[in-house]
This record gives sequence, C-alpha cells and structure tokens, in this order.
Amino acid sequence: MLRSFEDFLAVERRLAPLTVESYAFDVRSFLAWAQETGAGNPLAWDRPAVAAYLGAQRRLGKSDRTLRRHLSTLRAFARFLVQEERVKTNFTADMAQSAAWKRLPKTLTDDEVDRLLAAPDEKTLEGQRDGAMLELLYATGLRVSELVGLGLGQVRLDAGFCLIHGKGDKTRLVPLGDVARRRLADYLDEVRPAFRRGRLSEHLFLTRRGGPMTRQAFWVRLKLWAKAADIQKEVSPHMLRHSFATHLLRRGADLRAVQALLGHADISTTEIYTQVDRDALRDTLDRFHPRN
Repeated sequence: MLRSFEDFLAVERRLAPLTVESYAFDVRSFLAWAQETGAGNPLAWDRPAVAAYLGAQRRLGKSDRTLRRHLSTLRAFARFLVQEERVKTNFTADMAQSAAWKRLPKTLTDDEVDRLLAAPDEKTLEGQRDGAMLELLYATGLRVSELVGLGLGQVRLDAGFCLIHGKGDKTRLVPLGDVARRRLADYLDEVRPAFRRGRLSEHLFLTRRGGPMTRQAFWVRLKLWAKAADIQKEVSPHMLRHSFATHLLRRGADLRAVQALLGHADISTTEIYTQVDRDALRDTLDRFHPRN
C-alpha cells in the first residue's frame, strides 16, 4: 500500500524524490501508530482516528507546522486510497487544520463527579442552590453562560426538559434526568422563594441577596466545593461539560445525539471527545495488560 502510494506520487504527481520520501515518512508514522492502537485496517480509519493520531503527535512535542504537514500528507494518502478503491470514503474530509489537533479537554472521573455533586452542604440554602446548579450542569452539559442565564420559563420540570438559548441564537431542547429534576424542584420550593424575598425575577438561579447568579460567582462556589470534595485538579465549569460528553460517549451514546445535546454546530467539535476516550483506553491497556 505504501509502495503504491510512493509510485503514485513519483509517477502521476511527478513529485521530487525528497518530497516523496517526506510523504512516505509521514504515512509510515501514521501506519505504525494505527497498528499500535489496533486501527491497522484502513476500513477502520475515520476522522476521530486521524484527530487522535495528530493529538498523539502533539503530545510528543511536534510543532503546529509539523502537524499541518502530517495532515496534508494524510489528506493526499486518503485521496489515493479512495482512488484505488482501498477505502470507500475520504477519512480526512472536511477536517479543519486548527481543529484537527486541539488539546484534549480535561475531564473528571466518575468518582470525582460523584464527590463533587455530593459536596454542597444541603443543610444551607446556598448549598442546596449550588447542588442544584452542579447537578444540572453535569446532567445537561450546559455552558456556564447558559446555566446562569436560565430563566424560569426555560425549565419544564413536568415535561422533564430545559429550553436552552445557545451560541448563535440557536435553541435546543435538553432532557433532564430524575436526580436533576428532584434537586431543581427542591431548590424552587425551598430556596428560591427565600432568596427572592418577594421581588419579581425571571432568573432561575439567584444569589442570597436576590440578584441573578453570575459566572464569576458560580466559579467561586465551584472552587469551594471542589476543594471540599478533595479534587486535586483545577476544576472549571467547562470541565463538567467535557465530563458530560466524555462519559456519555464512553457508555455508548451516539455521537450525533451528543452533538445535539451540546449544541455544537459542527460534529468535528464533538469528535474531540472520542479522542479522550481512545486515550483512556490506551492508558488502561498500558497500565493493566500483562504484556505491556
């Protein structure tokens, strides 16, 4: 396969010998990585696989210029394989240069999520509010701006969904799980009326003084509960969004469904989470397989 590609570059594209060798070097690197990760069959190659490979190269310290060259080579290789009918589709199609090797999003483990969601002190009004916000953030994968911007009319506990106004004035429906519905109901019944103090407000989440929660205020509260949960990572609101997506995909969720839940316009943005899961599998194999 590689030899045929080299002949194609030299004869049909009339590239110089050194250029052909550069292409071949990059393809050999990809083939070695694919074999090592269990993706040796060309039919298994897809955009997430290419993104995972480029991410691995990034972690080896390769520069953006080198990564762009690798992607350019793989595009040419993919077109050749389609032309030769070795694969049916171009597995590099529509890959954006800058998005192809994005840094992997940082996530929490299942145990860390459980500890964080259990950390708020439910005996206090602020603890109940914070618990509801954290639960909702992880249950829906909302952006923090979407969370603090929620209005009362956007949440339908009876129907079990939230109406989210996301980026680009796009609206999406996000379902609510049982635990999130219960914690939200408790907040609405017991906490919000006490914070509102008889004043009118359409904001769902309020501060103790009755004003709307801000991103900055929620960030401070999140840091407080992450410390209480003894989480050593630098926890951010977006980390819960990353964890939401990664944990869903790890349990077999459909990529398109996760894209819709997150409100991503381009599925390539969602595909980065499949790369996180592949790396987790690789780490598990390295740590626990007796032959590694």
